[in-house]
Amino acid sequence: MKYVVVLCDGMADYKLDALGGKTPMTVADKPNMNWLGAHGTVGMVKTVGDGFKPGSDVANLSVIGYAPKDYYAGRSPLEAASIGIDLKETDVTFRCNLVTLSDEENYEDKTLLDYCADDISTNEAEILIHFLAEQLNSEEFRLYPGVSYRHCLVWDHGTTDVGVLTPPHDITGQKIKKYIPAHPNAQVLYEMMIKGHDMLKNHPVNQAREKRGLRPANGIWLWGEGRKKPLASFREKYGLNGAVVSAVDLIKGIGKLAGMEVIEVEGATGYIDTNFEGKAQAAVRALENGMDFVYIHLEAPDECGHRNELENKVRSLELIDQKVIGPVLKALETYDDYKVMVLPDHATPLSLRTHVSDPVPFLMYRKSRTAEHSVPVFDEENAAKTGIFIQQGDTIMDTFVNF
Repeated sequence: MKYVVVLCDGMADYKLDALGGKTPMTVADKPNMNWLGAHGTVGMVKTVGDGFKPGSDVANLSVIGYAPKDYYAGRSPLEAASIGIDLKETDVTFRCNLVTLSDEENYEDKTLLDYCADDISTNEAEILIHFLAEQLNSEEFRLYPGVSYRHCLVWDHGTTDVGVLTPPHDITGQKIKKYIPAHPNAQVLYEMMIKGHDMLKNHPVNQAREKRGLRPANGIWLWGEGRKKPLASFREKYGLNGAVVSAVDLIKGIGKLAGMEVIEVEGATGYIDTNFEGKAQAAVRALENGMDFVYIHLEAPDECGHRNELENKVRSLELIDQKVIGPVLKALETYDDYKVMVLPDHATPLSLRTHVSDPVPFLMYRKSRTAEHSVPVFDEENAAKTGIFIQQGDTIMDTFVNF
């Protein structure tokens, strides 16, 4: 038996006037997802439990089968595991975004123009993070480069009691004044953010980006605080050898902590320009080489939702269907039996440009199983109509493994 999960990050959405009162899932040309939905079981699942913020950290932990109430201790420790940071018990970690800020003289008067600095390349970002680290690193603080705009700050003997640190993708286009760290314990973080802007605004990398018509990565934004917390082994939980395929450190970190193989794919960016074909090929090879289970994570729909890119969000679903699900299904047909699950971790509505906690649609298909609770089109409305609802998101993996 082979098991494949295709996680389309942020795929679910709300009905939009621009799409004739339909959602991106409804209008996207996705024959493979629709075929699976017509020959499998479709329903809704609540991936974000009450009391948790609707982040990809909480939602993906749930989907992979790890109850956030038992295993969640912040987003950044999961990303730190992927980067390869050996965290101590006394370490507190923070996500460090490279962002674009407006050019008002006073820092607190600035607007956060872009949470990802035009999706800055990893090579450019690494230069900037190393430059910051040369001057900001100390016995207490250490900066580490990650992928694209996503990086990590480690605070030795730090505290998670820092008040509210708002994710930058939630405040794109807004004045930062009411979102800057205000808690006394976070004053040192705020000072670091100000220094970071002063250091980055005239850096040659940013000057070159502006000449090319790109937004500069002229600021850092700290959020997602947490301490490391071990995960139980995926193999011990489910009896399966598992692997993850993803462009983002968060998912790779979850996989690493769960003892799964983390597969790197050249050209995987986490956006609509990612190497979709390479991800599919990596998943197929993993199954051929003895893996029982592969978790394929696609970040593009979520990024398009944050950026309010309607056409790109629809297109990202079509590319996933064509370049990932299609080839994977073709390869799976060589096995006597297999199971596939397709779902988002959460919704990222274009109208809101951020995550919400609403239940999301899922489909499960098994080659040897007769269809039940199937739908003609796999989307939010049809999934809700089946009446199938999984209230506790971290049980969906048990349901899938035993499907």
